[in-house]
Amino acid sequence: MERMTVSVEFFPPKDDAGEARLWEASSALESISPDFISVTYGAGGSTRDRTIQITKEITKRTGRSTVAHLTCVGSTKDELIQILDQYKNAGIKTILALRGDPVGGPTANWVTAPGGFDYSDQLVELAISQGGFEVGVAAFPDGHPASGGNITKDIDVLIRKEQLGATFATTQFFFESSKWQTLVTKLAARGSKLPVIAGILPITNVKQLQRMAELNGTPIPEIISKAFTGIADDPESVRKVGIELATKFCEELIALKVPGLHFYTMNNSLATLEICNNLGLTNRG
Repeated sequence: MERMTVSVEFFPPKDDAGEARLWEASSALESISPDFISVTYGAGGSTRDRTIQITKEITKRTGRSTVAHLTCVGSTKDELIQILDQYKNAGIKTILALRGDPVGGPTANWVTAPGGFDYSDQLVELAISQGGFEVGVAAFPDGHPASGGNITKDIDVLIRKEQLGATFATTQFFFESSKWQTLVTKLAARGSKLPVIAGILPITNVKQLQRMAELNGTPIPEIISKAFTGIADDPESVRKVGIELATKFCEELIALKVPGLHFYTMNNSLATLEICNNLGLTNRG
């Protein structure tokens, strides 16, 4: 088996202070030698432009492989081709092709942009057709918010994207290793060779966790909720428990031979560094 990858994700900062925090986190996370760094994507003008700018800058500063997110939200096909061209000109070779969330969150009704796409498989096809890109997609161990818990439908969609040329999947954050095992077992049973990288969210803020879980339709297991009972307003205790839980979760996934761990850093390095240190993943070279 190839070496398990370790990767990190940032979101585009909204201001100069946020950008300074991102570079500080990026620099600190060099000690885990991330196999790739991904940058989330904001639909529409300024946020989208900042995504492109930050992804270019990370590529230039770190020399590491960067994965640029791209969504169908609010863009025509021609605009998407222009964005792909910008990425290509910046030396970015990997795209994470996502439908993206409609305005109002993942479970809101989808509104098609005139001249745009409805599904991420169309985006996979477009990115592949432009040539020179490796294309990844999202996977949902807890089920896609729009599929109503129909895992078979989710598997069908992943298989279709693989057939169109996607070469890896990264999961939405989740908290039960058995859910990842079920997903990859079902994919393998259909003949899929798609590696499914596990998305890890270190819990450092209980309110933030609840908000993100609600937005993404991710259930929080009772064992996780109980672990934070009585300490939600004590940041240091929350961070300590969050790191312990994430370390144990990653150990379970490593035992299941997960091909990669992808950390949603929230543009902060400390929790991810501590978890990787616990797992012996620092100074990997």
